[in-house]
Amino acid sequence: MISSDKAVPRIRSLASLRSQRWLTPDDMRSFAHRQRFQQMGLRREEFIGRPVIAIINTWSDLSPCHAHLRDRAEAVKRGVLLAGGFPVELPALSLGEVMVKPTTMLYRNLLAMEVEELLRSHPVDGAVLLGGCDKTTPGLLMGAISMDLPVIYCPAGPMLNDRHQGQLVGAGTHTKKFWDEYVAGNIKQADWIELESKMTRSPGTCNTMGTASTMTSIAEAMGFTLPGATSIPAMDANHVRMASACGARAVEMIWEDLKPSAFFNIDALANGVAAYMALGGSTNAAVHLLAIAGRAGLPLTLAKMDEVAQRVPVIANLFPVGANLMEDFYYAGGMPALLSEISPHLTLDALTVNGKSLGKNIAGAVTTDREVIRSVDRPVTAGVALAVLHGNICPAGAVIKPSAASAKFFKHRGPALVFDSNAEMLAQIHSPDLVVDENTVLILRNGGPQGAPGMPEWGNLPIPKKLLQLGVRDMVRISDARMSGTHYGSCVVHVAPESAVGGPLALIRSGDMISLDIDARSLHAEVSDEELAMRRAALQAPRRIFERGYTRLYVEHVTQAHQGCDFDFLEGTAATPEPPIY
Repeated sequence: MISSDKAVPRIRSLASLRSQRWLTPDDMRSFAHRQRFQQMGLRREEFIGRPVIAIINTWSDLSPCHAHLRDRAEAVKRGVLLAGGFPVELPALSLGEVMVKPTTMLYRNLLAMEVEELLRSHPVDGAVLLGGCDKTTPGLLMGAISMDLPVIYCPAGPMLNDRHQGQLVGAGTHTKKFWDEYVAGNIKQADWIELESKMTRSPGTCNTMGTASTMTSIAEAMGFTLPGATSIPAMDANHVRMASACGARAVEMIWEDLKPSAFFNIDALANGVAAYMALGGSTNAAVHLLAIAGRAGLPLTLAKMDEVAQRVPVIANLFPVGANLMEDFYYAGGMPALLSEISPHLTLDALTVNGKSLGKNIAGAVTTDREVIRSVDRPVTAGVALAVLHGNICPAGAVIKPSAASAKFFKHRGPALVFDSNAEMLAQIHSPDLVVDENTVLILRNGGPQGAPGMPEWGNLPIPKKLLQLGVRDMVRISDARMSGTHYGSCVVHVAPESAVGGPLALIRSGDMISLDIDARSLHAEVSDEELAMRRAALQAPRRIFERGYTRLYVEHVTQAHQGCDFDFLEGTAATPEPPIY
């Protein structure tokens, strides 16, 4: 990852390092700081006169994606020490996607706040960020960008592949596929139980191109990781070596003063957006990229992402769009190979954390499996990775992933079946008395940032059992929630403004005719403006549920989906003063 003979340009002096404000003055406060280090058995020589590198670790016993990050932190420490730095490990909020309820999205901003404040309040000069599960990547990057110390991202890496009855099995994607077959009566309970114990066979993030690998891959394209770091399987020995290299490189970045503000600019952001589209990545990335860009004060809109999607085809043949998994992507050349394939769409002189340009990092990258990583003239699918819709249901926008949708629904008209909550939907969806057919448009509201709260992954509404038994496997579904990046189907999500704040989705009634036209980027309810106005006049404000704690803060300050769902008081580049040391 880094060459052992690389010369390190020392632009900064030791005296200029942030940590030295805590450790070197000859006063009582600094005496106490040094005293406390020695209380832990450290010698003065171990921490005086060295850059202090924070290892922000999102390890948790309830986050299987990060189960190995305790060990990786030790590898990072080795790298830091080898390069002459002093490592300190700081635990941060761990957002295990499956276990945290109602959704990790509720806590993405809390992790971002914690990262920013951990870096601000401690005597550290830079950091290695350890994470990978869906919301940890944007949370870590958002906080680090706001604090603007030298940082490098060490992605957790995907889990290993598995097979079931000779079939390649992808986490999340096949959970949904097998569940539909189980509900339809096509899978026996004994087989279902067997699947439960074998589909995820190692630590690491989902091995599909779900939100985890989408976001870590985007982070690499934007310059925050070492070249090729993203796709290394979590249990591969090279992953340990990569973690050690991150520690060593972090020390070099301190001397070079290579902060996010020095390389994360509009060109780096554009590279991330282009990579997103080539990967056929998760719809969740649309929300996260808006938030990340907002922290750096960079302009980005849904319209811009839609524009890029129409230029950059999907060339990563990975579930849920394609047929392979992240381990296969790694063997095929990983992100350097994919970026090389789309190089005409990239700004190649964009700087990255290893001090080299993106172009230099991917020079010589070779695609070794043309079925896993395609060329731009042989895309995986005719459908693009993202389409942004507008209409009287979603005046501020909604998104769909055409590459994962059924072509027959690209232009569709059908009657709405509306559910006011996820609980209501789950209670009714499999009722034999449900009035529904394949043309029905399922609508779930009150699943947005404020309404849920936290915008959970409820957008991939289940197909009613009565239709599953008839062979139906996709329907048009609309919500102001999100959907898992591992899932698929003709799902319109991120409807904005959301229903809980009076968005038009709150006005739709069962039986209203809904028209979807993906090519025209249109989503419309065939209801007159006069009728919608009458319904709005009768609309009642939702009852406030959360009166205290973090959730109240979230509901009061979160922005809408088309704005990134960040907190309004954390957007932008306004500086926060360094803490006084006394």
